[in-house]
Amino acid sequence: MLTLVDSPRMASIRPFTGLRYAAETGDIDTLTAPPYDVLSPAERDAYAARNPHNVVHMTLPEQKSDDRSKYIKYARSAALLTAWRQEGALVKEAKPAFYRYTQHFYLPGTPEAFSRTSIIALIKVEPYDAGVVLPHEQTFPKHKEDRMRILEATRAHLECIFGLYEDPNGDVLKAILSAPSDSIVHTKSDDGVSQDLEPITEAAAISQLVGLLADKKVWIADGHHRYETALAFRQNLGEKDGLIPEDFMMMALCSITDPGLVLLPTHRILRSLSLSQEEVILRLSEAFSLEEMPNAQLMSHIEKLHLDGTRAFGLAFPGGLGYVLTEKESGCLLALNTTEESHSLKDLDVTILHRVILEKLLNVVGLEQISYTRDAAEAVEAVEAGAAASFLMNPPSVLDMQNIAMGGEKMPQKSTYYYPKILSGLVIWSLNDF
Repeated sequence: MLTLVDSPRMASIRPFTGLRYAAETGDIDTLTAPPYDVLSPAERDAYAARNPHNVVHMTLPEQKSDDRSKYIKYARSAALLTAWRQEGALVKEAKPAFYRYTQHFYLPGTPEAFSRTSIIALIKVEPYDAGVVLPHEQTFPKHKEDRMRILEATRAHLECIFGLYEDPNGDVLKAILSAPSDSIVHTKSDDGVSQDLEPITEAAAISQLVGLLADKKVWIADGHHRYETALAFRQNLGEKDGLIPEDFMMMALCSITDPGLVLLPTHRILRSLSLSQEEVILRLSEAFSLEEMPNAQLMSHIEKLHLDGTRAFGLAFPGGLGYVLTEKESGCLLALNTTEESHSLKDLDVTILHRVILEKLLNVVGLEQISYTRDAAEAVEAVEAGAAASFLMNPPSVLDMQNIAMGGEKMPQKSTYYYPKILSGLVIWSLNDF
């Protein structure tokens, strides 16, 4: 378990001179894209075809059949960044800025409108044990190697990660919303989210925001891989006198109390199982009551149970029928988790799914057979397309995430899905502009 030091250190947050697409480069709708880790190869290629300057050409560089090495594609990203700057496709901000970033959206399948406001800034990377920037999820090592290659080649943060800060009285959010800006970039992403980016360059507004953020700790909401990559990138340089560009990375910071802060569940798809359906049902019956139900009704049913205070999971099988799983006896699920994790971590649905259901009851070891989706319908469709089973679940709360991070622990991978994602391509930061 990670132990946090007793330290008064807080996050170091500052404005920066970002790189943004020039108007002549094309419609901003053709230049932006979702973050690298949510795009399939086909989706990446579709975005790349929209504009030769679309950001995916850098964030997910093309691997060509005649490349002499798998690393050539990273040099291709660096070459594009240099070329786009030289030709004026990307232009450096005239003055250091914070960037007010507002996303207006509807939750999938609901009529309720939300608005979430962040401020994009530079943040000094700190080891987790300093207690300044706190993680809440475990990460996949292979993803960090890819991002390290990109960062080393481009010396730029091409995408923005997402962090949260405490703001109990709403003072920081009020200051962000009221800060003057003399320009705005607007786009609507393919998921229907309306996205506005406004540079804040007024000295008084910047000074106020720096002061308000000076005593904050930051929780990583989305982007653990990129944060840990930036931290390793800095640590590889050893001790240095004073601050250097590698000390910082780009992050969108949002108040934990922002009314538009939304967490969605991440469902698990099991591509194969060593057990038959009958054996799965028998083993799950040791700890759960199982109610047979059409797969299409599972998600709405477990959501209703969650609102009533009942822990529930959905299990979709091929053939259209699945099961709702509810705890058979109070406390029996926690008793089956014999790890040294805290009660708070053991009590999370996502921990019970991994530690108890998958590992203990079904003997699913490792993550190789698991894929993830936030779309319950997609998880159900997967079992009709060849997957062995899908587990549907309710999301953890923001408070759950905060408590786990403050305790120095980490949830299983893909435990949280903050919706919507931070759009890539609205602003980039080159370390050479520090």
